[in-house]
Order: sequence, then structure tokens, then C-alpha cells
Amino acid sequence: MTITADDLMTHVCPKINDLGWNHYFTAQTMERGRALGLDGLRFYFLGRGGVLGDVEAGVVHAAFGYFEPGLIETMWTSARAVLDPRAAGREYVACAAAHGRRKLDGVAGLDAYCEAASAVNEAADPTALSLYSAARCEPFVDDAPGRAMQLTALLRELRGSVHLLAVRAVGMSPLAAHTVKRPGDLAMFGWTDADAPEVTDELIEQRAAAEALTDELLRPAFEVLDDAGRQGLVDGIDAIEVALTAP
Repeated sequence: MTITADDLMTHVCPKINDLGWNHYFTAQTMERGRALGLDGLRFYFLGRGGVLGDVEAGVVHAAFGYFEPGLIETMWTSARAVLDPRAAGREYVACAAAHGRRKLDGVAGLDAYCEAASAVNEAADPTALSLYSAARCEPFVDDAPGRAMQLTALLRELRGSVHLLAVRAVGMSPLAAHTVKRPGDLAMFGWTDADAPEVTDELIEQRAAAEALTDELLRPAFEVLDDAGRQGLVDGIDAIEVALTAP
């Protein structure tokens, strides 16, 4: 049965979102951060955002979108004083590859998955997507397990950046969007309950519109895949999910 582009996105995008950050706070990533002089949170902010370069905290906040600005300022500025952001960015990309080698070695279908994910990445338009456009410039490793994890992380940045653009395009603030989707996680992102707007029907409708616009903007990148490529992406992310969520 032919997999439509919409069916493909419905299947793979939530899994990419859930799995693409799997390396962020592993013991090995945290250990690498400590070796570089950074605790886990500072390595996260400087590592994930370091692909943007040695920029001010406001640039990182604009690219990340959902964090309270003061938290970004504190984390980014203090981490930036310890390690060059570009170096941290490359280290974080390397941590993704290392995690893939640990968890995905021997997983079937990774070559087909990497080929399909690479095609989506190459077809995606990076215009106005600052975090994704910076991350996609980092080189990939050659081995399939490491590359598969890097690509999964990168496609997560792709949808995240597109969604942030869509949120603003429908007139919604990132905080409002975050409050509607993840009301229990505001403190994790530096916000207090007092900061959060009231969740109204209008906000719920706006967020639904942002999701629809996200899919509309992403669809051309997924449409480049033929039937074999779509199946390879589906089978690959399903196998990656099993491997990354195994105890």
C-alpha cells in the first residue's frame, strides 16, 4: 500500500520528536560535558545552540523559542565563558553519533533510513529556520548507527524550527503555544504559572492552525521520497524507537 506524505509525517514526525533528543542527557553526554567544564544544562544550551556560533543570548532565545529569556541568558552566558560555542556545538553533534553507536549498532534498516532521512534533509528549505539551518551545516559521520542518530536529531530540529515559525505566523506567542501543549512543563523551561496565559478556545484553535501550517510547510520535503524511501523511513524510525527505548 502506498504511503502518502501526510501519512508518513503522521507516523514518523512524533517519533522523531520523541527520539531525536535521546542523547541530550545520557550519562555519557553529561560526562562529556563535565570533561569540558560544563554541567548538564549548560552543555545542553551551549551544545544545542552552539551551531549558531558565538552569538548573544537573545539570538539563542529566538532560535529555541520556548524558554524564558532569563534562563537562556544565565545558561548561555555562563557556559559561553567556559567553552567556545562552535566547539560545544560540534561536541554535541559528536555525542549524538556516539549515542547512536551505543544504542543502534546492529539495528536493521539503518542504511535505508539514513538515505531517506538525508533526502528529506536535503529537500527541506532552511529559509527563516535559524537553529535547523545552522545544525544542518554540521558534518555527518560515515557509520550508519551514528549517522542515523544525528539525522534523527537534525530532523527533530527541522520540524521544531518550522513549528516555531508557524506559531508566530498564526499570531501566537511561543509561551502561549507551550502552555497549551505542555502546561505541566512550564517550570522546566524557566516560566512560572503566573507567566502563563489563560488557555482559551482561541489559543487552542491557534495552536491547531500552527500544527496544520507546520505540516503544510514540511510536506514538500517528505514528498521527495518514493515508495521505497517512505517505507525505509517508517521501518527505520520504528526500529530506532525499539532500540532507543529498550531498558
